[in-house]
Amino acid sequence: MTSSSLPESLVATLPGAYYTDPAVFRLEQERIFETMWFCVGRSSELAGPGAFRTVDVGRESVLVTRSRARAVRAFFNVCRHRGAKLCTQETGEVRRAFQCPYHAWTYDLDGTLIAAPNLTRMPDVGRTEFGLAAVAVREWLGYVWVCLAEHPPSFEEQVIGAVVERLGDAEAVERYGIAGLEVGRRIVYDVRANWKLIVENFMECYHCATIHPELTEVLPEFAGGYAAQYYVGHGAAFGEGIRGFTVDGSEGLDRIPTVSPDQDRKYYAVTVRPQVFVNLVPDHVVFHRMYPVAADRTRVECDWLFLKDVVDSGRDVSRSVELFDRVNRQDFEACERCQPAMGSRMYAGGGVLVPSEHHIAAFHDWIRDRLGDKP
Repeated sequence: MTSSSLPESLVATLPGAYYTDPAVFRLEQERIFETMWFCVGRSSELAGPGAFRTVDVGRESVLVTRSRARAVRAFFNVCRHRGAKLCTQETGEVRRAFQCPYHAWTYDLDGTLIAAPNLTRMPDVGRTEFGLAAVAVREWLGYVWVCLAEHPPSFEEQVIGAVVERLGDAEAVERYGIAGLEVGRRIVYDVRANWKLIVENFMECYHCATIHPELTEVLPEFAGGYAAQYYVGHGAAFGEGIRGFTVDGSEGLDRIPTVSPDQDRKYYAVTVRPQVFVNLVPDHVVFHRMYPVAADRTRVECDWLFLKDVVDSGRDVSRSVELFDRVNRQDFEACERCQPAMGSRMYAGGGVLVPSEHHIAAFHDWIRDRLGDKP
């Protein structure tokens, strides 16, 4: 069925190959993940000089660390000598420098080449010129964001602009003091589905009444099929008698004191393309980061962030965590149920979007625009 033959209520989706074809995924790595700001981790996990994390961004491995000046730095995780991967661990800490395990080329925390076998006999080798290749880096909301592009797009327009587009202004998210919150729980999910299926699922609530009984109990308006992201500045109100954003609607934890009265007893959701979801409630924040691994596999890292006193005191956060953990697992199961059908002949031309999902069409247009000509 072509777009022109559809009834006015329906909008065509992307064809199934966009979710299964490795060639499409390679284009996404090249033209989306390697050209946009990409969130790679929580700033506080780089506690001191030499703490590091390695993250795959598109087709590249990126090394993120903290310098002796306590600035966050990012580099391509590639030795400048023969191209060996410099750090093979996902996380760790070095005392003074990074040393390649192949030929012992050694780099300072700021990326400068400081030592190598027989380096003194090669005075023409520039220590900066042959240092690690730097990657653009920013910190915001207590997270580290990198961009592999030679000329990165404006962080204010791409990242902060996405929040403004959704909530109306940046102050609306800054009131939650996310940078000062602490990770009370982290859960990592290995989802056997294309990353775009996860984005689309997060953007709509047509499925909420079907698969999210706990969520619609807390947020009754979601049962009507329209997600919080459908309206600029709109937050979904807690139901009558619901005391907190918990699995049973019981009292939550200490309220974030800077949250405005208008934001109290409401849930807000923000998508920052290409791979971040931010969920805001009065007493905590749920922060998702997607790491696309293959056309049919996505790693999702999810942080539950609470006030420092709540975490330090060992308060029980399980009821708050359980609500969105159930939502995540319900969503990811649905995405995994869709993934095999993306390769079906019945979905070769794609599916359709109903009115409460029409905003997903803008996401599909964005994908087509980023990838250029039809792959």
